[in-house]
Amino acid sequence: MDIVIIIPAYNEEAHIEKCLASLVNQSYSAKHILVVDDGSTDKTPEILSRLSSAREKLTFTSREKSYSHEPGSKIVEAFNFGLAGLASSYDILCKFDADLIFPNHYLETLHKAFEANSKLGMFSGFCSIEIDGVWQIEKLTNADHIRGALKSYRQNCFRDIGGLTSAMGWDTIDEMKARYYGWDVETNNSLVVKHLKPTGLHYSKNLPKVFGISLFRIRYSLALAFLTCFKMALNKKKPDFFYKAMLSYLKSNHKKNSFLINEKEGSFIRKYRWHKIKERLF
Repeated sequence: MDIVIIIPAYNEEAHIEKCLASLVNQSYSAKHILVVDDGSTDKTPEILSRLSSAREKLTFTSREKSYSHEPGSKIVEAFNFGLAGLASSYDILCKFDADLIFPNHYLETLHKAFEANSKLGMFSGFCSIEIDGVWQIEKLTNADHIRGALKSYRQNCFRDIGGLTSAMGWDTIDEMKARYYGWDVETNNSLVVKHLKPTGLHYSKNLPKVFGISLFRIRYSLALAFLTCFKMALNKKKPDFFYKAMLSYLKSNHKKNSFLINEKEGSFIRKYRWHKIKERLF
């Protein structure tokens, strides 16, 4: 089973070498690791040039700049740029962030999971962050959600969902579409990756506004948007996040903000979300 990894990277000189070292020394080797330098202004390109010259399966490509500053869009555009120029065939396609350190059995575990279940469309482990010298799982989302930093897709599943959407909320859209088209989505809480930068560290001040719009664009109901914004505010310990995000959701309309999914997919997402909420409550 051939695994191909695409890693978008922007100004990652402090982390990229550690990330790649953890991936090239896996117990189960990737067929190809492609790093997309997204117009870095630090030493990231020089590091990638040095590392790729010594590794046949490791390559990198560069593009001049990102054309979007919205959370989500930038990294997906870099990923799609790399995918468009990818020459390698694959069975499993991974989109990993450049600030991660993987346990050396990560790809082996991933490979076994996909081999064991022919209906498994997406799979991942969990991100952990260091707090007071102790690595703890980063609890920003539900345990059944695959973080954007750790995506992996079976080829046919990736085809069915139509690739990645260049917009805020892409990492919810992909797995919901996968479920909609009959694929299993699985996480493994024993497979823990070190996340060297806290999620959202460099997000813009407009994040609550963009977040609210994204909930509208994936057809969340008012009640679901309320609960989602409230939970996000609690996780971030920022009460004003809730008010700003909900105001943005309420101000959204279909004339200015096009939907990212169709009506049937939206209905499926809403039913799935309510099912999971009731499951946790009762």
